[in-house]
Amino acid sequence: MTSSIFEFGQRLPEYDVAVLNERAVRAGAGILFFFAIIAFMNAWLVGNYQPTRVFVLLFLIDFTLRLFVNPRYAPSLIIGQWAVRKQQPEYVGAPQKRFAWAIGFVLALAMLYLMVIHQVIGPINMIVCSSCLLLLFFEAAFGICIGCKIYNRFNKEAAQLCPGGSCELAPQQRIRTSMAQVIVLLLFFAMLGVIWQWVYRTGSPRLTPVAPAVNAAPATPVDPAEAQRCKVPDFAKAMGHEEKWKLHNNCR
Repeated sequence: MTSSIFEFGQRLPEYDVAVLNERAVRAGAGILFFFAIIAFMNAWLVGNYQPTRVFVLLFLIDFTLRLFVNPRYAPSLIIGQWAVRKQQPEYVGAPQKRFAWAIGFVLALAMLYLMVIHQVIGPINMIVCSSCLLLLFFEAAFGICIGCKIYNRFNKEAAQLCPGGSCELAPQQRIRTSMAQVIVLLLFFAMLGVIWQWVYRTGSPRLTPVAPAVNAAPATPVDPAEAQRCKVPDFAKAMGHEEKWKLHNNCR
């Protein structure tokens, strides 16, 4: 084992702490978010959980390499670094990133246990998946590392070299939202509400059903055991997700 392989972040003489290239990190988060949302939509809309199981395993491998070997060898960061190779690096502190990625690693372990090993289907999966998507989206879209903010809550030494210089930015230097911008935003959401009501009032939420065939085969008798398995639980009824629950559990 050599320090050049098993290390976390780069050591540059001009910085007091190990650093990572924020541009590559954000690119890697965007790559993971893209495939995560595809897997999530397959599970949510189609009831196909296989892409989610595949993604969980790949995500866990990627984060294991990030945390326990070297971020340089994580596939998502290799691709991300290549994608931004012509951009000026923006170096951020590595310690807070390690803490944030540890949160992602724990979430991946939870999904491994629930989805891959035990194939559990329920609201807990949606909560864990949504948490992962939220963390990845904020990192990729806004450059906001939520895990890094949690790091500051529990660490005696505050994070250094935050994305966009947010750690060093004084409150009076921050760009503030004007009243005119707030009014425009409120009008936009009011318009969204009007359009939403109009669309749902004038259009059908479902496609026109196909007429059944004249010589359709008679319905097969329902197996009592299958009927018991497909009994919609109370939590799904309370959420108004009876049809989604049936879809996810292959019940028709």
